[in-house]
Amino acid sequence: MRLALIGCLLLFAACGEQAALPSGQRIVSVAPNLTELLYAAGAAEQLVAVSEYSDYPEAARALPRIGDAFRLDYERIVALTPTVAVVWATGTPPEVPARLQSLGIPVVSIPTRNLEDVAVALETLGALADTGAVAARAAAEYRAGIAALRERHRGRARLGVFIQIDDAPLFTVGGSHLISEIVELCGGRNVFAESRSTALPVDLEAVLARAPQVILSTDDGDPRAYWERFTGLAAVASGSVYRAPADLLARPSPRLVAGAAEVCAQLDDARSRAAAP
Repeated sequence: MRLALIGCLLLFAACGEQAALPSGQRIVSVAPNLTELLYAAGAAEQLVAVSEYSDYPEAARALPRIGDAFRLDYERIVALTPTVAVVWATGTPPEVPARLQSLGIPVVSIPTRNLEDVAVALETLGALADTGAVAARAAAEYRAGIAALRERHRGRARLGVFIQIDDAPLFTVGGSHLISEIVELCGGRNVFAESRSTALPVDLEAVLARAPQVILSTDDGDPRAYWERFTGLAAVASGSVYRAPADLLARPSPRLVAGAAEVCAQLDDARSRAAAP
């Protein structure tokens, strides 16, 4: 999981010019979050193949696989005669859409750089698949879920949060990343928010110097095993070291609402611990 997450964080592909496309598509999805978005947008019947690790919803497991974004089976893709390939603008390597287009397959590139982009992606895919009504409902439900979390946590005590995505070496995210936006939504503050990098390695000393009150880890395993020796750190002293829902946070899709709700609950627990005598 952690390698996949770091890959998602570090890769950026430009959105290319997108061709006009017919309705009644034969769609291939090149990333698991795009598969989720296509299902939520009502385009399930038009999906002819998906990337590896497309395991949600359950029905996606039965669809043909075309490899992952780093090693696609282009021969199989061509054999499926797709009318369009949907790629992830912020996670698919740039050579992938170029290769697909060279094979005569139109490409639609979907960015998900922030929380609102997920709703826009639903609407875009609904237009692509001619399932606009379903997509509009999904986008409205998603926006309502995010707005409710934001309102519920407005004005709560702001806690400094270290977001850990790996421990060998230590990796975190900057302020422009979705996970950082979710922490802000929940009333927290990413202690590396000033960084312009989406994901970055950090020194242990830099983390300790910023004295986070909460540690959220999307890394594999129990993060407490790494941090328990730093008893002088506020997050450790209060027991506010948490395993964040990596699967939900690594895949920008409507399930980000559930992932954000879990992060908010963890920050609420940390506030309770900080307030305890």
